[in-house]
Amino acid sequence: MAKEAVVSARVDPELKMDVEQVFRALGLTTTQAITLFFKQVEFWRGLPFEVKIPNQDTVQALEDARARQNLVTFNSLDDLLSDLEL
Repeated sequence: MAKEAVVSARVDPELKMDVEQVFRALGLTTTQAITLFFKQVEFWRGLPFEVKIPNQDTVQALEDARARQNLVTFNSLDDLLSDLEL
């Protein structure tokens, strides 16, 4: 089937640049990545990932992680697993 349909979207230039850098690292062009996304939507008959609004605890944890603040560190994997009660 000939590829003649065109998809056009306006996105933040910095977002586009960041995302295209990820695509390059994965060996994909933007067109290939969009096609992959479309194929997954077609296959799953919906978005191929869960879309949720995070609660305030998750938002705070993400902000802390990005800012490298209020992080808990462990000396070993055993200490981490123990803290997680695993």
